[in-house]
Amino acid sequence: MKGLFFIVLALECACQLYSQDIPRKDINPANLVDEIFAAQDLDLDYQDLYENYLQLISNPLNLNVVTEEQLRSLYILSQEQINLLVKYRQQSGPFISVYELQTIFDRDTFSKVVPFLTVPDPTRSINHSILRRVVNEQNNYLLLRWGKTLEQQKGYTENASPSTRYAGTPDKFYARFRTSKAGDFSLGFTVKKDAGETISWNPAKKYYGFDYLSFHLQTLNKGKLKNLIIGDFQAQFGQGITLGSAFGIGKNGEAVTTMRRANIGFSPYTSIYEAGYFRGAAVSYVLTKYLTLHSLASLRGRDGSVQQDTLATTADYLSSFSYTGLHRTTAELANRNSITESNVAGILQFKKQSLDLGVIVHHTQFNTSLQRTPSVYNGFYFNGDRNTNAGAYLNYNFSNFSFFSEFTQTINNGRGLVAGLLASLTPKLDVSLLYRKYDKNFHSFYSNAIAENSVPQNETGIYWGWKYSFTKKYSFTGYFDLFSFPWLKYRSYSPSYGSEWLVRFNYKPSKTVSLFLQAREESKQRNTGIANNFYLTDNGIKRSYWINCDYAASPQLTFRSRAQFSGYSLAGNTTRGMVLLQDISYTFGRFSVSGRYALFDTDDYDNRLYVYEQDAWLNFTFPAYFGKGIRNYLLLQYRVNSKTDLWLRWSKTHYTDRTVIGSGGDTIAGDTKNDVKLQARIRF
Repeated sequence: MKGLFFIVLALECACQLYSQDIPRKDINPANLVDEIFAAQDLDLDYQDLYENYLQLISNPLNLNVVTEEQLRSLYILSQEQINLLVKYRQQSGPFISVYELQTIFDRDTFSKVVPFLTVPDPTRSINHSILRRVVNEQNNYLLLRWGKTLEQQKGYTENASPSTRYAGTPDKFYARFRTSKAGDFSLGFTVKKDAGETISWNPAKKYYGFDYLSFHLQTLNKGKLKNLIIGDFQAQFGQGITLGSAFGIGKNGEAVTTMRRANIGFSPYTSIYEAGYFRGAAVSYVLTKYLTLHSLASLRGRDGSVQQDTLATTADYLSSFSYTGLHRTTAELANRNSITESNVAGILQFKKQSLDLGVIVHHTQFNTSLQRTPSVYNGFYFNGDRNTNAGAYLNYNFSNFSFFSEFTQTINNGRGLVAGLLASLTPKLDVSLLYRKYDKNFHSFYSNAIAENSVPQNETGIYWGWKYSFTKKYSFTGYFDLFSFPWLKYRSYSPSYGSEWLVRFNYKPSKTVSLFLQAREESKQRNTGIANNFYLTDNGIKRSYWINCDYAASPQLTFRSRAQFSGYSLAGNTTRGMVLLQDISYTFGRFSVSGRYALFDTDDYDNRLYVYEQDAWLNFTFPAYFGKGIRNYLLLQYRVNSKTDLWLRWSKTHYTDRTVIGSGGDTIAGDTKNDVKLQARIRF
């Protein structure tokens, strides 16, 4: 499996950032998105997930120094293909051009991986001062984005209740600047204002203009100092049980490569997701030829609901965290940075040839104790003001086999374990096996380990995935996953078990036509709610079916047709959903335009359908089609010159089953919602 997935505009962005002119006509970002999230019906914020994943691949990697783990983090190449690349570099010397990869990979693999790799110009010396290199670096951009919902929402009206009245304007604003050189340095900042938020200057409340401000400065490969980041960063070690980046891909249509996390260490954080990152300093220092010490120290504010004891008999306590990143209402503003979180961690890594192992210790502490409101299912959730994890990981590659594992102990609580194997059994067959076990009282705040639950806790499972390529035109992928939950969980008030499988058939008769068929089934026990008795559970089965075809009438004109169907059965009741859509894209001169017409019809929220939509560069739209109606969008891009690009996007959702859209402050009195967006990218 390794390979295919990426992220949508990551691809588009990478193609345009790199110094070498990579032919983009052979790359369809939408296809890659489908391979990343083959399910696309989970209750997740896909836009945030895309954004977090993108930062791992939105900057080109130096092909002459890129490591196996960095290649693995792209989730494109199989272990066999990684071995071929490394062997070629060892035998033939440094790459002169990325096009040399055509002698190693087939055309399909080459077209997917090449936008994320670069061979720096050897005439551009790195012997200048860091300041001069930053000033002269050509790989930079400034991104400015504005957006707004055209209909008036209740939160902006005078008759809105105090709890739903928004403090700011309905405008959204976002700006990002970044400049970087592969293997040398990176610096940048990101600012964001969500709809309903204000722009103000109040240092006492940690307001410095925009509601969200992120920044970083990174330097790489300075003697024994391999990596130093000041500002915002994320960490990815082992299999992500103890320390995992904000987003890790799990089960998907490719079914093999994403099962193993890449041990890439520290990387800058440039996402707009306002949780899941560290703020402070991270350093990786080489102790000996085979030993490297990684460490981090972080101190930052977190959003949460702090409760006060009206009788003043106990100290204030935290009842829950908030992850939305929205600060519009009085309550949301009160939760903003209401608690302080500190993190320290150390990782001692031993790396020699194909053996990579390490020990990890990570401590998290809050200035306010977390005390959840007791319920029937959260008896083993984390409570308190500190948590310490200690563990170890072991990765080993042999020929076309890749073994990976990690074990972590929450001090005075439970354990987490992941162990797996990736194998290229033949040039046509790749397989993956993975076992996972997380105790009900295991706690990890920065984990992206493979799990059926939203967090790695209260779960045991075994997974098998495969990819078989009959020819260059035909391939067949799939997976089967068995899991159990020894303790109660949300919406399932009894110990339970479940299963999930997916099969996908890919057919690409030519460079201009590709087709895939996909079926997926997930079975989980859930509260039925019959007679208002939430302790009664039954097996809930979700089934989904996809038919998709991409075809090009010419290099300038492309089409996509798709039908998605779903069904959900619980306690003898079955509901259904469907969406039919047609996409079209056309490029002429400096202009490109793309659009969609979609019809959707779902009986309930259990049958919501997520479908990726093309958007401006480095922005993603992945709405849940829910209810009955029509969805349209139109995206226009204009390349002003080699340094400046403009995007204009309009989208419209018209519902036929309601006269009110949304809830709370987002309520729209009507059956139609229109959104507009304007974006500019400037390169210096």
